Amino acid sequence: MALAALRQLRPWKAAARRGSFTPRSSARLARDSLADQQLPVFKYVGERARRKDRVFVWGFSYTGALGIPSFVVPDVGGKKPRRLQLTPYRLDMQEKISSVACGYGFTLLSSQTADITKVWGMGLNKDSQIGFHRSRRDRTRGYEYILEPSPVPLPLDRPQETLVLQVSCGRAHSLILTNNEGVFSMGNNSYGQCGRKVIEGETYSESQLIHRVEEFDGRVVQVACGQDHSLFRTDKGEVYACGWGADGQTGLGHYNITSAPTKLSGDIAGVKIIQISTYGDFCLAVSEEGDLFGWGNSEYLQLASITESTQVNVPRLLPFMEVGKVKQAVCGGTISALLNDRGELFVWGKNLRGCLGIGKTDDQYFPWRVTVPGNVIDVACGVDHTVALVKSFT
Repeated sequence: MALAALRQLRPWKAAARRGSFTPRSSARLARDSLADQQLPVFKYVGERARRKDRVFVWGFSYTGALGIPSFVVPDVGGKKPRRLQLTPYRLDMQEKISSVACGYGFTLLSSQTADITKVWGMGLNKDSQIGFHRSRRDRTRGYEYILEPSPVPLPLDRPQETLVLQVSCGRAHSLILTNNEGVFSMGNNSYGQCGRKVIEGETYSESQLIHRVEEFDGRVVQVACGQDHSLFRTDKGEVYACGWGADGQTGLGHYNITSAPTKLSGDIAGVKIIQISTYGDFCLAVSEEGDLFGWGNSEYLQLASITESTQVNVPRLLPFMEVGKVKQAVCGGTISALLNDRGELFVWGKNLRGCLGIGKTDDQYFPWRVTVPGNVIDVACGVDHTVALVKSFT
């Protein structure tokens, strides 16, 4: 671990040579960095050792999005609520979680199980974005905040045969992908982001409506929620979009609202897409050949390599050939995360409420490795919190 820390110090050393801060000796710099990061000591075991699947959470906790009730309502007298969790914290889940998603103050978890309960939600629920959760005191009312992982009932035709493959969260809506019953949406549909007709004056609070999204040429194999829009990738490698399009985030060549999923063209026409990612109003897509495409909002210069405009309404090829192939790229509210083929997690961007998980609240303007006790399998970025699925070392 000391070697890894020293490698991360190289940019600091270069900055020292340029005179951007007071230089220190390499040994002292390494020692201070190790102390600041509070790096754990890992015990490595044999290849045959059984490794456990775990969920770690960090970031802003007041909405309940981290799923730890004691952070919001301490269970020990005199103990103060924990507003920020700055380092990865283990979430105690009995189920094997296979997909996680972070929304604006809420989280969805899912398991590929044949059991009736397949999805759990926690955090903000004012628009029923994690389903209807009935109050224990008044059975006709629902909770607006869920402080711990709670089951989300799905209107499945074959509940014991159908598996949930993936979940995704937007600002106030969610998508749930199944293996043989298509895609379900729930939450706010003010801009058609749930893939259904917009109803003027519709009330989303305490709604029990979960909609089955259809109208695709092919089977949907991935879903991705933006702030108020949705993306769908099919087994043919095509991408569909619906929802708010004012920043070009639907990629349909206009800036209007679209309530029915519609196929994208632009530079991805005829190209097989194998991964999509979106958050806020910015979108990314990766092709089978390893090319990267982007569209939508570019206020943080996400698309500065191809245009000075802050809005791009069709998918454009990004000239990033020198970066090679990346296993997974994720868009966050103001941050980005990168997962390489060795299971290492790197983050960079604006560290809003500790969402980077680097042990401090400073912003990070180049990729920095997050210290997690295990190999990272998957990562999801929200506006102010992050969730990682990790394979433990022991």
